[in-house]
Amino acid sequence: MTAATRSRIGTAAMVAPAALFFIVLLVLPLVVVLVYSFGLRAPAGGYQPGFTLDNYLNLPARAAAFLNTITLAPLGTLVTVLIAYPLAYFLAVKVSPRWRTLLLVLVIVPFWASQLLRIYAWMMILGNRGIPSLLFAAGLGDIRLLNTPFAVLLGMVYGYLPLMVFPIYVSLEKLDRRLLEASADLGASPFRTFLQVTLPLSLPGVATGSMLVFILLMGEFIIPAFLGGGKVFFIGNALVDLFLQSRNWPFGAAVSVALVAIMLVVIVIYMRFILGRSGTRRMVLS
Repeated sequence: MTAATRSRIGTAAMVAPAALFFIVLLVLPLVVVLVYSFGLRAPAGGYQPGFTLDNYLNLPARAAAFLNTITLAPLGTLVTVLIAYPLAYFLAVKVSPRWRTLLLVLVIVPFWASQLLRIYAWMMILGNRGIPSLLFAAGLGDIRLLNTPFAVLLGMVYGYLPLMVFPIYVSLEKLDRRLLEASADLGASPFRTFLQVTLPLSLPGVATGSMLVFILLMGEFIIPAFLGGGKVFFIGNALVDLFLQSRNWPFGAAVSVALVAIMLVVIVIYMRFILGRSGTRRMVLS
């Protein structure tokens, strides 16, 4: 056996576990879901082999869930970026190392508790005995907050904020301070330095955090179920209904395939925009 052959075998042996993991846990489930999406619903519920396009033709029946998801998920991602970036910038640039670790821990402390517990807390805060009662006492009228798109958006931003903060923080923390000093020496104002140096160099962190949050928000179902009160339905709620309650697995599989297709289109467009602007697209693809 030659050295080149031994090298190829060694490389294959190292790649095989990752390839097996990728095929078994990602590719095969997607193939099964795709096959089910063209099948028939069994008389007692579940899957029955067959081939039909009716499941895809019935997708407009879940138009409300699709509309809520493709509007609130990107909006929630955007709002999370707008809140997370100043916080990450403050932690990475303005705070002394002495306090930085403590503040980073405080960012994630609320998430040591169960997600359900935190959602119940928001239900009490946004319920009739919470903030609405204070607004009513202040003479602002009877304002309903719970079971509205606003409540769902608030819950999503609160729930996924750390996933946005930390990638942005890491990109800002690794920023070469000499570039900022050079910009200042060349006469640029702090605001112009931020726009032309800091922000472009931190865009990969923004892109990473946005992808993490956006993908999770697209599949979210707990927050809409509790804070939306059944009035703000997401695709995740539709899937729970189709797979667990209606037991219409083929239709649920078609909805899942449509969800994956939408996510792929949005992610490709977003990554081309963000990484293209940051000048790192070629580096990442290589």
